[in-house]
Amino acid sequence: MRIGAVFPHTEIGSDPGAIRTWAQEVERLGFHHVLAFDHVVGADPAKRPGWRGYTSRDAFHEPLVLFGFLAGVTSTLELATGVLVLPQRQTALVAKQAAEVHLLSGGRLRLGVGIGWNEVEYDVLNENFHDRGARSEEQVELLRRLWAAESVDFTGRWHRVDGAGIKPVVGSIPVWFGGYAERTLRRVGRLGDGWMPRRWPDEVAREQLDRVRGYARDAGRDPAAIGFETRLTLADLPADRRADYVRGWRDLGATHLSVDTMGLGHTTPDGHLAALGDALAGVRAAL
Repeated sequence: MRIGAVFPHTEIGSDPGAIRTWAQEVERLGFHHVLAFDHVVGADPAKRPGWRGYTSRDAFHEPLVLFGFLAGVTSTLELATGVLVLPQRQTALVAKQAAEVHLLSGGRLRLGVGIGWNEVEYDVLNENFHDRGARSEEQVELLRRLWAAESVDFTGRWHRVDGAGIKPVVGSIPVWFGGYAERTLRRVGRLGDGWMPRRWPDEVAREQLDRVRGYARDAGRDPAAIGFETRLTLADLPADRRADYVRGWRDLGATHLSVDTMGLGHTTPDGHLAALGDALAGVRAAL
């Protein structure tokens, strides 16, 4: 199982030196990858009574720009979005940005994508919230076409490309999916390089993974080629339950696990790094 660290968006602050130090220490500690979330804008709760979720007061570094920076200050860390809200973004622009990060990082990008939950973001970005799931499938198809060829002809329901392409052409970038709807599980089986579930490794999780593998077989794909990444959120689990969580996902066949240190009360990068070091030792012991 490959162990990653969740970038502590809302708690790391805006000092580039601190971000560089955090990433380099994560690499030195022996983590395999960094996982970054995606929220372009936040809702102002003063104008939306009862709002639940992230707000305009929460800080989120834009993941692809962040990865361009991290690509230059690290050498081995895989850079994974978990997840990029794909349907609120222009497909060709995502293809271009992702290809650039992949090139400049030496092939270290893994693009986790999802459809999101925040209608406010869609409104601000002038995209349709209500067709986002189906549209994301077409987006993934077009992304892969743009990454693979210098000139693309494509006609879909939402996209049309007539003899155009992006540079650099990088060949391929792994695309993983987040989300739990049955349509998402089908999407993973048919199209995904991996899935990012986040729940206790119980019988429901086992059944979901089995369905993904079944959908892969139905599509003529090898289920063993699909990766699974879960997230160990330290603030959500007492220390005496973490080993069971890790072992449970190992037994279900998870290929990746990311450790999230947000919500523990750390106010400095050093606090997050200390928690990551302790958690990494615990995960390795559990495995």
